[in-house]
Amino acid sequence: MRLVRFNDDRLGLLTGSGIVDVTDRLGLETNDPLKEYARKDLDASEYEGESPDYDRGEVTVESPVRRPGKVIAAPLNYENHVEEALADKDIVTEEWFTIEDKGYFLKAPSSVAGPEDGIELPFNDRRVDHEIELGFVMGEDVKDVDADDVWDAILGYTILLDVSVRGDQDRSNRKSYDTFTIIGPCVATPDEIDDPHDLEMELQLNGETKQQQNTGGMIYSCADIVEYASIGATIEAGDVITTGTPEGVSAIEGGDTIDAEIEDVGSMTVEVTERDLSFEDVDVQKSQKDE
Repeated sequence: MRLVRFNDDRLGLLTGSGIVDVTDRLGLETNDPLKEYARKDLDASEYEGESPDYDRGEVTVESPVRRPGKVIAAPLNYENHVEEALADKDIVTEEWFTIEDKGYFLKAPSSVAGPEDGIELPFNDRRVDHEIELGFVMGEDVKDVDADDVWDAILGYTILLDVSVRGDQDRSNRKSYDTFTIIGPCVATPDEIDDPHDLEMELQLNGETKQQQNTGGMIYSCADIVEYASIGATIEAGDVITTGTPEGVSAIEGGDTIDAEIEDVGSMTVEVTERDLSFEDVDVQKSQKDE
């Protein structure tokens, strides 16, 4: 199945010809229906053969989860991205570290948006990069879980764009602006994915391929990341985990178009806009206030 949130918190099944609305069929009542679906351990598969209620083009596709409790991210999880990061001090301003060295980092749930929301750059004078990643949504709560047991707790897989301001600020700060976690267009359940570590993914910027990698290049697997994170925190149904980006990150600016695709998961097009705000002006305003 491919689960999709659309039209102000409706939950549907994305099919080849449209969307089957399962919101009322499953008795979903909250404004975060996929999270509710996961927490209630529901199954929409019986409705896969239903005729679509909507054509794909007549709905607004939103982020699959409205507000995950946590967005847990693995740093520098592809060797080729490690190499490019070490060569470009705009990307990494400290020594290379992995999840084993310093653990995961968190992104603000408020940074989550859907592909049709687009990316809004907060400043017009700071480098901001795109990062395509395989993400997944947890289907149940886990704590101190062994990697081998993680797979049964995953609800499904999605495309995630981890947008990043470059600079010296804390990593979670630089990656938590509004619209800096684009998720979509759907969550593909595990039965749709033969092997999450053998998926081709590609990101094009204005029609030019910038990132192209098989997910088999991960240093730490999906299950490794959850196992590590669950040592310190309960990972809850509806939480989003993202697995790191490969080489090829580059700057984006207002007016750009990003096309992102992951094999067997889906594809999405995301527009980039830019606020008329300078980071330097923000610094000046703060200095004047302190004086």
